[in-house]
Amino acid sequence: MAKSGNTGNVFDLGELRRLVGELGAGPGELRAAVLDAVGATDAVDDCDCPDCGTEVLSFPPVELAADGELAAAVLKVPLVLDAQRLAAWTGTREVTPEGLLPDPFLACAELGVPSPSRLHLLWVVAVNTGMLRISRGVATAGPLALSAELPHRAALEFWDGVVMDVLDRADESLTGSAVVDDHLAEMLATMYAVSEGLSTVTLVKGILQSHEVACEARPAEMRELAAALPGELESALALLGYCGLIELSEAGRPRLTPLGVWAVRQDLIREGHDAPTGAEVAVFADLGGTELVDAIIKRSAAPSAVTVWLESRSPEAAARELVGIAATGTAGQRGTVGTILEELGPEAEPPLREALAEPSMWRYAASWLHIRDLPAPPLTPADRTWIAVDTLASLVQLGKAAEAMREFDALEPGEDLVRVVEEMALADHPDTVAVLDLLGAHHSDAAVAKAARKAAMKTRSRRS
Repeated sequence: MAKSGNTGNVFDLGELRRLVGELGAGPGELRAAVLDAVGATDAVDDCDCPDCGTEVLSFPPVELAADGELAAAVLKVPLVLDAQRLAAWTGTREVTPEGLLPDPFLACAELGVPSPSRLHLLWVVAVNTGMLRISRGVATAGPLALSAELPHRAALEFWDGVVMDVLDRADESLTGSAVVDDHLAEMLATMYAVSEGLSTVTLVKGILQSHEVACEARPAEMRELAAALPGELESALALLGYCGLIELSEAGRPRLTPLGVWAVRQDLIREGHDAPTGAEVAVFADLGGTELVDAIIKRSAAPSAVTVWLESRSPEAAARELVGIAATGTAGQRGTVGTILEELGPEAEPPLREALAEPSMWRYAASWLHIRDLPAPPLTPADRTWIAVDTLASLVQLGKAAEAMREFDALEPGEDLVRVVEEMALADHPDTVAVLDLLGAHHSDAAVAKAARKAAMKTRSRRS
């Protein structure tokens, strides 16, 4: 999400899975909380902008409240009510050159607002949403008139603006806790991923872990932060409740309100993340395996569609259908199937064991079994090279050339990449030449590119 001062990753993905697991969440919720495969990371070729190539997260499908219910709830949010009171109190009034009230303490006293910082948040909301208009040093009533007669979509557009104003304040001390403000957006995204709510203990653990990794905090700082954070988080959650974003579940855990779910989803979508509604992904449940794989390859299916598809059939049935597609399909189909199979546990073993007899699939099946500590034939270095070629070919066929280059560079450091190219040339894989051509044309290391072009030429000669 945007609007967090922290430019590092969101909660560490493995840590997030562990923390959510402490709540006893089901496999489907964990699977969809963060999906770092099946197209979860797309890089834009030939683009130097800092946002390109950043990780795209996939969140579990949510059920949104009806627009009418949400619109009515907007009018009851304490922040919104106080912003309305501030606008009415202001009437027509001169403001400072910065467009602010000249005496915020007077407004706080007369309106019962607890602090100038809270008043400033209300002022920002009132001005930015159109409750107030500032012109030539004077604040007057703006064009927005909030009432139950306001069209539902207009009320929700207003609410979206309110939440953006709130989250933008995280850069200027929204909650009174620097570390909560720094990780606010990722905390809300995590709560979005676990609809039943997260305990404050879990939230504290997540923030501490994220802060330690992203900010490289020293042990002394972490000890001090661990002592102060529970109290700071409690105050921050109270403020977020005042802003209409957080409520307590029946179990007493902080969770997003229906308005919070709607607003966080809007922000996730703006940031390019996959945050569907249940209705949007329900259509994928009845697709055949081939249709699903093809839809993912064509990018007409969001990653969360995989969760719905898997949950609509038994693990063994899903695995058997997918293995059949991969055994006779292209590298792109095998790569897509492979990422889906990673979501399945040992209960899908029978079809994967049968796949050991398939020439183009057995190496993946053996790797899948090994990872789950199940008996499987060993993979030789040549087998691993074949998988590397297949993986790169899959990425190329999926239109992810830049990701393929990064995948290749991760195989071996430095000069050893030339050796990897030579080993790839010996792989008995139908797409070896295509992969070598890609490396020869686009790899940034001149020695690697030259070795790939030479290897591609030799491979063509051998196969002609």
